[in-house]
Amino acid sequence: MTIQAPGGQVGDINLSDLRFWTRPLEERAAAFAVLRSEDGPRLYPDPPVPFTKRGEGYWALVRHADVAEASRNHKIFSSEPNATSVIDSPGWLDRYVNSMINMDDPRHAKIRRIVSRAFSPRMLAKTEDDVQRRAARIVDELIAAGPGDFVEKVAVRLPVEIICDMLGIPDELYPRVIRLTNIVLGNSDPEYTGITPDMGRIRTGLGLAKVAWASRELHRIAARLGRERTGTGTGDLTSALVNANVDGEKLTAQEFGTFFLLLVVAGNETTRTAIAHGLKLFSDNPRQRELLLEDIDGRLPGAVEEIVRLSTPVICFRRNLAQDHEMNGHHYRKGDKVLLFYNSANRDEDVFPDPDAFDITRDPNPHVGFGGPGPHFCLGANLARREISVMFRELFTRLPDIRTDGEPDRLVSNFINGIKRLPCTFTAP
Repeated sequence: MTIQAPGGQVGDINLSDLRFWTRPLEERAAAFAVLRSEDGPRLYPDPPVPFTKRGEGYWALVRHADVAEASRNHKIFSSEPNATSVIDSPGWLDRYVNSMINMDDPRHAKIRRIVSRAFSPRMLAKTEDDVQRRAARIVDELIAAGPGDFVEKVAVRLPVEIICDMLGIPDELYPRVIRLTNIVLGNSDPEYTGITPDMGRIRTGLGLAKVAWASRELHRIAARLGRERTGTGTGDLTSALVNANVDGEKLTAQEFGTFFLLLVVAGNETTRTAIAHGLKLFSDNPRQRELLLEDIDGRLPGAVEEIVRLSTPVICFRRNLAQDHEMNGHHYRKGDKVLLFYNSANRDEDVFPDPDAFDITRDPNPHVGFGGPGPHFCLGANLARREISVMFRELFTRLPDIRTDGEPDRLVSNFINGIKRLPCTFTAP
């Protein structure tokens, strides 16, 4: 099937072909609009991944109702054995990335209880103050340095500095953490791993080995910090996690390592993606910027939700059918795989009037940018909202005319809707 989009023809809608994810965002949005208009979900073949066994494919869930119900019904739509990739990770990679995202209860509930206890009110209160202080300093340094790459100078800095400080990662390791997380989440982008859509299986395998190496290096940082803090209360999140004991339950070294990686990667990339997209959205929609500046206190919370809806930093997650099940007129078999396409659900015409429009006054706004309802709703959603809110308040009150200066350099990925570079310009005060 071919479809039309602004500026030309999209072509075949093959979500398993990495080349689809190199197309402009408006073409991808048009493709998903076609998929939502069909009678039911479409079955796609598993993408070829070296050293892994291909399954029978996956159903693409593109409607808001399907994504929300599958998220809520976690006993039937299971996160095990994998929720983060279409293909099950090979063992040599799985040992580093098999975090609580890939778990169901009771394992998931155990880790979430321990982790939630570690996010104490005292720690979160300290973090809120830290977000404001760091955002102000980042804008100070942006003004001093002048226009340039917004991602490097602003978007990447706030979330990585906050999550590293929460975990007790030393300042001198920040650049290394950014490089490693870029590789882990940019695993299909040639800039970070050398993988291209037309590459052979062996060279693709070498790219995946680079992802495993980056994951291992993050685990090594976690292990070192964990050893230093075992039995010692240093006030950071690492200390809280390695020393936590909830009803006799503690994190194993492996559980701590994978959760550490999850926090560093998710706490960095997703918020930075939303901040970068936010500046692009306000630059492309100057009337929305005017609305925000007319009442920044009243409209900023709605603006944050609309940025997350339209940017949808995490494109999709996977679920696995634990039993035969019928949902919204479609029958699924035990063992089937489904992909929950949050980017499509967030533009569902049945839920969001004029879904492609950026409207900071949109109400209600039941987006799934932090995941659907259920036990896997993003643990860091409130922190992400705080970071995005504080960053744009600081930017727009001190640099009200800051805007993009050219097109973004987008990440090639079917998982993260990332922006690698985004030139910006402004009038210094």
